[in-house]
Parts: sequence; structure tokens; C-alpha cells
Amino acid sequence: MEQNTADLAKIALINHPVEADVKVNYSDEDIIMIDNVRMLAEPSVTKLQMNLIAFCRKGKAQVNINGVPTLFKENQILVCPSQVVFSDFMLSPDFDFKSIFISNSKLQHFLREKMNVWTQLYIKKVWVSSLEKEEVDFLLLFYNMINLCIHSRIEYANKSEVTQSLLRAGILAFCGLLETKMLVNLPVNEGRRSSNQLFQQFMNLLSNNTAKHQTVAYYADQLCISPKYLSAICKQSTGKTANEWIREHVMEDIRYYLQQTDLSIKEICDRLGFPNPSFFGKYVKEHFGMTPSKMRRG
Repeated sequence: MEQNTADLAKIALINHPVEADVKVNYSDEDIIMIDNVRMLAEPSVTKLQMNLIAFCRKGKAQVNINGVPTLFKENQILVCPSQVVFSDFMLSPDFDFKSIFISNSKLQHFLREKMNVWTQLYIKKVWVSSLEKEEVDFLLLFYNMINLCIHSRIEYANKSEVTQSLLRAGILAFCGLLETKMLVNLPVNEGRRSSNQLFQQFMNLLSNNTAKHQTVAYYADQLCISPKYLSAICKQSTGKTANEWIREHVMEDIRYYLQQTDLSIKEICDRLGFPNPSFFGKYVKEHFGMTPSKMRRG
């Protein structure tokens, strides 16, 4: 029960203490898989600290998401980015679901250049999507394979890496479905760009720019708007500042290049847009708590 309480604390900030019978299938610092939660005392308000992908197998749930009444029922997927607020829960007695909670940093690591698909969730605010039977079977296959890998009694040296690879493959496959179901081109209104369009253009710039370590002013200049306006757009659309989005992307690129490539630290520093290795080292130490060399070895 103590571990379940710790997992719930990582997943969300809950307004009041909550008792729950939680079936946790997998848990680490960045990913928590939960097959079901039977609330013994339902929370009044819950703010997600991790990103959520949930699949309803049967029954239904009525919940307010950021103040909007939302029905989640059989054969539907519920997708929410972090910082979304849930309130006024009503669950049917037979409500049954499977879910994956994933941290922002791990999601960045898994998706990388596909991250702009996920950020559309902040813009569209479409949380629930119905699935066809083939799509349900497709996603459940990944979930069951991950479960099999986690709970298999067969032990082998790279079991954790296999689990992580299956999780990444499943998330990528899901985002492919998400892109076809939820994403449409935003309409152009008499040649003027909406704040949603500008935010998506900012995310595209950030995702596609190799030297991501740039100022807000740099990205604002590329969009022909002021830095103050870009920051306001990001805050309004996602609850995060432009600086926070830049930092998240830079940190994930640092992690990727140090741990997944043979590029020298000087080459990584130049590629990401840092002025010199000394500044790069201080940045890595500040955000990761270790030097680039130690991070590479670890």
C-alpha cells in the first residue's frame, strides 16, 4: 500500500487524501502502468503530474477535465498531458481500464521529432477518442507484450532495455493513431495566424532545429512576433512558458547525444548551440546534477 501511495503521489497532486486499491503493473521514476484503480474515497480535485494514456475496457467514467464535463467509456482512449486538472469523478461499478503514466522527460526521449504530435493535445483539448476494434486489438497487443516482458520469470541481462523498447514502440504506434484521429490543419482566418497556429509553429521550429539552445527572442524572431507575445501564447496554450519548452527539448537532446551517440562533448556543445564547452558543462551540471563526462558514463 505504501508503494501504491508513492506511485499515486508521482502521478498527480490530489486535493484531499485518497484511499484506493491500486493494481500497479510497472513502476519506475518515469513510467507507471496501472491496470485499474478502485477508489475507496474519491478525490475532489486531481492535477496530473505525468502524461496519461488510458484505455477503457468496460463501464464508463464521468469526469470534468479542466472544467469540461467528459465521458470516458468502453473502447475509448483518454489522453491527457501533464498539468491537466480532473474533478467531480463519477465511476460506474463495472468501470475497468488500463493506463500508462509517463513523465515529460521520458515522453520527450521516446518521441523526439514526433513530440509536436503530442503538443497538439495542449492546443486541441480533445481528450477522448473512440477506437475501431482493429485499433483496440493493435494497442492491446503492445500492452500485453509489455506485461509479458515485465512479469516473465525468464531473466536475461537486457530485460529492462527490452521493456523500454516495447514501451517506446507502443507510444510511437499510439501517436501514429493519434495523428490520424485528432490532428487536422488549423484554418487560416483571412491570412492571420491564431495563437494556436503560432504555438504549433514554435513547436515545429523547436523540434526541427538542431541547435535548440536559443533564446526566446531567437524563436520569436523566426515567427515575426515579440518574445513577450510568444511567451504569452505558450503560457495560454499549455501552462508552460516558452523557456520551459526550450529547456525540456534541450535537456532531452543532451541526454540523447551523450548517452546514445559517439559525438565528442565539444561536437555536442557546438551542435546544440552552446557558446563553449565550459558553458555547456555548467548547464549539464545545473540541470542533471553531474558533469557531461559522468552522464555519458552513467
